[in-house]
Amino acid sequence: MSKLIPILKKNSIDKIVDDLALRISSDYKNSEPVLICVLKGAFVFLSDLMRRLAIPVKIDFVRVSSYGSGTSSSGNIRLTKEIEIDIKDKDVLIIEDIVDTGLTLTYLVDYLKSFGPKSVKICSLLDKHERREVNIKVDYIGHVLKEGFIVGYGIDYNEKFRHLADIYHLKL
Repeated sequence: MSKLIPILKKNSIDKIVDDLALRISSDYKNSEPVLICVLKGAFVFLSDLMRRLAIPVKIDFVRVSSYGSGTSSSGNIRLTKEIEIDIKDKDVLIIEDIVDTGLTLTYLVDYLKSFGPKSVKICSLLDKHERREVNIKVDYIGHVLKEGFIVGYGIDYNEKFRHLADIYHLKL
């Protein structure tokens, strides 16, 4: 039987998102960045973040698969939904739920750079170094975790737990 251990309550998440929105709004005050949300896990974070930004943005989505139904990345990365907005000469900000191994984001940054954007940066709600396999720069980090498999606030395990307002460590 699985157990949920609280990591971040909704009010703490709201504060993190507020702080990130302030930084991003300041850094992109002379730009209209394209926010590229990594589906499915980051859609709740994107929704809250974009409504707190004080700048105009465009939104697009990608879907990248590397987990399947397990709790660790398979290392086999597949792009299952491509971007639809033209990002040539645009500032691009990838919106991710959690950086784990770094393999998916490395793949995604390379994919997006192939379209000739002005810049590509990364914003992640959570950053976990426990299983990091590649060195990847995350420009905006909401909260650093030491370990554990995380669920809630849009993040799932086998399509379960996305609906939870708080973030939990899932013990299987």
